[in-house]
Amino acid sequence: MKLDSHQHFWRYTAAEYPWIPEGSALQRDWLPADLGRIQRSLGFDGSIAVQARQSLAESWSLLGLADADPTVKAVVGWVDLQSERVEESLAALAAHPRLAGVRHVAQDEPDDGFLVRPAVVRGIGALRQFDLTYDLLIYPRQLPAAIELVRHFPEQPFVLDHIAKPLIRDGLIEPWASQIRELARHPNVCCKVSGMVTEADHRNWKADDFRPYLDVVFETFRPERLMFGSDWPVCLLAGSYEQVEGLVRDHVRHLGPEQAAGFWGGNCARFYLGA
Repeated sequence: MKLDSHQHFWRYTAAEYPWIPEGSALQRDWLPADLGRIQRSLGFDGSIAVQARQSLAESWSLLGLADADPTVKAVVGWVDLQSERVEESLAALAAHPRLAGVRHVAQDEPDDGFLVRPAVVRGIGALRQFDLTYDLLIYPRQLPAAIELVRHFPEQPFVLDHIAKPLIRDGLIEPWASQIRELARHPNVCCKVSGMVTEADHRNWKADDFRPYLDVVFETFRPERLMFGSDWPVCLLAGSYEQVEGLVRDHVRHLGPEQAAGFWGGNCARFYLGA
């Protein structure tokens, strides 16, 4: 089964999605029918829909899309991890069979130590009782906090989104690479090979720009803990779905059949679907 581990759907309004750039292609509804037309031509069987708004309402909306479309294999939603009622919110959402995990847009938090705040740690500690994963959405400056967090929860499944958004546009590799190596030492952490083109020069990126970063994550996480993600439609700011898929496909041609099957869907299915 070929799966996209990371994409988004929304019904667009400027008030609900203020992070979407003015005048961009993202300022419209993006729904499963739009993605399905693209994925079928590339042989994908479905995808994981990931939250793009800090809202329980959006989480329920994504679960509704999953009910209506079998290609939406699972949802990564949002809850307020710092709420004293976090268990109540998790219980309600987790009662839906398509909820696989949760995410918070930690990259936008001004406190680089957000992930290890006591209230956040308590919230993440509640995930295991509901058999939920956690997506780490961070910038490189937040990697130290992520390392501390995953060390605290060795039994909690984590996945790093967008290889922690290294400074590809500037060609900087350190200290990102060293910290990725430290994070990857924890076997409960996987990594999505996703979100790279939007961290590069949107108009002038080339495949060689990504090779040093891809080499690091393939060396450290190994193919067994890596999964493809498109970050569609956000990727459209810098490249098409086909370009994103082709960029990664060229890099993984050396993988054997078992590793390739894992990277293109098997690892994602095990992590999110328990398959």
